[in-house]
Amino acid sequence: MRLGARIFKTGLAIMLALYAAEWLGLEPAFFAGLTAAFAIQPSIYKTYQTILEQLQANVIGAILAIVFGLAFGHEPFVIGVVVMLAIAIIMKMNLESTTIPVTLVTIIIIMGSAPNDEYVLYSLSRFGLIMVGVFSAFLINLLFIPPKYEEKLYKKVSSMAENTSRWIRLTTRHDTNIQSRRKDLEASKEELVEMDQMYLLYKEERSYFQKNKFNKARKLVLFREMISVNKEQIGILSYLDDRENAYHHLPEQMQRLIQQQLDHLTNYHERILMRYDGKVNTQMTETMAEEVDEGNISLTDSFMDSYDYKEVSRDEWLSLLPIVSHIVEYNQRLEHLDRLVESFFSYHNPDDN
Repeated sequence: MRLGARIFKTGLAIMLALYAAEWLGLEPAFFAGLTAAFAIQPSIYKTYQTILEQLQANVIGAILAIVFGLAFGHEPFVIGVVVMLAIAIIMKMNLESTTIPVTLVTIIIIMGSAPNDEYVLYSLSRFGLIMVGVFSAFLINLLFIPPKYEEKLYKKVSSMAENTSRWIRLTTRHDTNIQSRRKDLEASKEELVEMDQMYLLYKEERSYFQKNKFNKARKLVLFREMISVNKEQIGILSYLDDRENAYHHLPEQMQRLIQQQLDHLTNYHERILMRYDGKVNTQMTETMAEEVDEGNISLTDSFMDSYDYKEVSRDEWLSLLPIVSHIVEYNQRLEHLDRLVESFFSYHNPDDN
């Protein structure tokens, strides 16, 4: 069982909220702890957004609960009407739906057990408990070192590229266990979704110094393209997996060209990622570039010839057209990524990270 930073932050936020509520003399303290658990987010910026939206939503809930409680009493029917009004207003203001549960609890706590005398003071006390929980979560997020999403994102991108390249090489050589490959392919597709989510978290991280903002903007463009290249690479493996029988029936020369071109491109891909990581100092050599270009031309020419000279049937040719298209697209995206990486190093100042 893994205990990540999010788990520790949640526990510490609840602990802080409970102690703070007791120190301020606000009861029941557990309500502050409950709110802190809802308010913890994966980044400082997310928590900041949550504070603003929780504050707005709970002000709405508290005001409605106080006004309707004083005017119409605390009957279940009145509480239900207040709940519906609060949800409608929150949705109308386009606040996050995650603010609704705590707001509803606020309304029920205030209206369900508030004494008739000192009703307003009681309500404000409960609202104070909510804010103690929310600010406790924000403080814990500030004190903890924010997750290094850039580093995590690069590791995910690099690991996926390496793993997919290995499967592509084995598949083009007819040397894979189909069940293992398909299981790994499905896992990689799920990982692409996680990668997109991590990219959004990285994008939401704020740079507090002007000199860092430009580097961050360039890195965002880079990582977006890295993820796109990974998706193209997964697309190639998916098509090889789906059309494996058709691929095996291609002429040997055509199979060899596909194999060689994919070897060149996956090596090119790995080199670009190593260049970004500082493990390689220069761009791809002219010899390597010529091999990729010539391989691309030979592959497309041979593929067209295989149809012109009736080396494969029309159905087989059409079934393999997407894989050739993916290979060409993969090549173009790699060239674009390579230019972006070189441009990044031309303007990047290591001290501005």
